[in-house]
Amino acid sequence: MLRIAVPNKGSLAEPAAALLREAGYAERRTGRELVLHDRANDVELYFLRPRDIAVYVGAGTLDAGITGRDLLLDSGADAAEVLELGFASSTFRFAARTGEAPADVTGLAGRRVATSYDGLVRAHLAEHGVDAPVVRLDGAVEISVALGVADVIADVVETGSTLRAAGLEVFGDPILRSEAVLVQRRGTAAPEGLDVLVRRVQGVLVAREYVMVDYDVHVDLLDAASAVTPGLESPTVSPLRDASYVAVRSMVRRGEVNAVMDRLYEIGARAILVTTIHACRI
Repeated sequence: MLRIAVPNKGSLAEPAAALLREAGYAERRTGRELVLHDRANDVELYFLRPRDIAVYVGAGTLDAGITGRDLLLDSGADAAEVLELGFASSTFRFAARTGEAPADVTGLAGRRVATSYDGLVRAHLAEHGVDAPVVRLDGAVEISVALGVADVIADVVETGSTLRAAGLEVFGDPILRSEAVLVQRRGTAAPEGLDVLVRRVQGVLVAREYVMVDYDVHVDLLDAASAVTPGLESPTVSPLRDASYVAVRSMVRRGEVNAVMDRLYEIGARAILVTTIHACRI
């Protein structure tokens, strides 16, 4: 039975639960449920703090888990990425008082750096040969400069509005670009059932990125229309009762679908329909 760690709180929790639900796995009924036995799929879901997930997986206590890349690297756990999941994207950066920021990480020598990700920051500073004391905080890192606890902070940045409100500005290159990832124990064979989980999740991710487009087009215009909707390998073309027309079906990227419909209509396609893909296997 595959044992999967799932975030139980924070920004990762709901998207992770939705992803697994769309992949066909059971969903817990209440937020107090810590273990869910999904016998139909031969898995057990363990709902844990996102920061702890890589530790459990790296120790081999659990087989796989969903966490953030930043949390994975900060943990120092013996776990590795299996698959990017396409949500909870963020950037991890340094910030200092507006007008006092150094040009880059080398200017941090001797400055106190406050962060909730001390493992990640220490590794980054060491990589650049910078000797700076790191102050570990559990939250509200941006206020540490105003309180005199630190000179600089390192934290997750989304819009930057929280930093600006605290009188801070980012500087230098990003420390890390993070997103939700599926992880397993490093250096070990994939546990039984992990391949099924990966295929299912990949199917959901592709289904979220694509839609299905159907249309009718005159046979003389088929080549031009097919060039607009080439599909993954080739569009599906079916004959109609009127032999001068064919029906075409093809997968199209969701973000491009309206432009594709416009081009098809200009070519001469009609009865252009778009439907959502719930899941797929590519």
